[in-house]
Amino acid sequence: MDAPPREWFDTDYYRVLGVSESASQKEITKAYRALARELHPDANPGDVAAEDRFKEVSSAYDVVGDADKRARYDEVRRLGPMAGAFGGGGGFGPGGGFPGGVSFDASDLSDLFGGLFTRGRPGGPQRSSTGPRRGSDVEADLTMSFVDAAHGATTTVNVTSEVRCPDCFGSGAAVGTSPRTCPDCRGTGSVVEDQGPFSFSRPCTSCGGRGRIIDTPCTTCGGIGAVRRPRQVKVRIPEGVKDGQRIRVKGRGGAGANGGPDGDLYVRVHVDAHSRFGRDGDNLTVTVPVSFAQAALGAEVPVPTLDGGSVTIRIPAGTQSGRTFRIRGRGMTTSKGTGDLMATVELSVPTDLTDAERSAIEALADATQPAPAAASGGEAEDA
Repeated sequence: MDAPPREWFDTDYYRVLGVSESASQKEITKAYRALARELHPDANPGDVAAEDRFKEVSSAYDVVGDADKRARYDEVRRLGPMAGAFGGGGGFGPGGGFPGGVSFDASDLSDLFGGLFTRGRPGGPQRSSTGPRRGSDVEADLTMSFVDAAHGATTTVNVTSEVRCPDCFGSGAAVGTSPRTCPDCRGTGSVVEDQGPFSFSRPCTSCGGRGRIIDTPCTTCGGIGAVRRPRQVKVRIPEGVKDGQRIRVKGRGGAGANGGPDGDLYVRVHVDAHSRFGRDGDNLTVTVPVSFAQAALGAEVPVPTLDGGSVTIRIPAGTQSGRTFRIRGRGMTTSKGTGDLMATVELSVPTDLTDAERSAIEALADATQPAPAAASGGEAEDA
């Protein structure tokens, strides 16, 4: 039986899925499906955290969602990563293993210890530093208007990162020449030294661990194969993006090495405040001024919408200042749906009255005048 992956020792898959270790297979499947629906990339475009969490949940279910794998995983977790592997008469070598039938072969030391050791036998696995290496990830900031964030936009961001050398096309060798294979490591990038029953692998000093020797380096990149240059990247920002949200643009980061993939570009979005609208989750908020007469008697009131239009709502008689009305489906649209528009009524007190308005208000005041109170003296002023 194959040795268990290193991740089994480090990760509590039950915790990842939010279930107990005694959960039934049915309960595990139910928890996974709920999380998968919530975190699926199609439901969260551009949300890096949700995508990473989706991968974590999928990896967990791949193990504990399978009864046989789960049994092995539980045994490994119970025994610990090295139980029975060293000493105690159990020994350790080809065919050695964990109690309970989980085998552990010394050839897997390269996985457990990050490739430091290889088996001391011909044909044993060796780590090479010359394999494809992924390019570095690049960060960028983008400021956009509230309206553009709501509707989504295609724009460009300025970044500076490594790009493949335009002269040597990433080889590092001068134009008209090619790198040659290192004769000492034969292109592996490492040499092996025997240390008792194991072999210790170290980077080849002749080629610096690259496996290739460049006799005539490219003068543009100095033999590196990449140059650091400013560039513009076109980015599609999804509708409903939030302030501070990070958008991942795959493959638009730094250039990869030795045929490796390019890194990713992460764009952090900063959304400017709107002069009238606010945001609460996927809901939009707006304040609607109304007169005393409208609030007291009830009225039809226009409420502005983010697209420049308006909707009319009916406020009942006796509406108090600060009351909020929900207008469904007029909020922020995201991949998960559309929020609501929350309109809060605010009583607007006039500062310049006409004679007719003053007379009407004075008549109202007389009609609602409470019994006079004893004079206390003093005149009020603004705080």
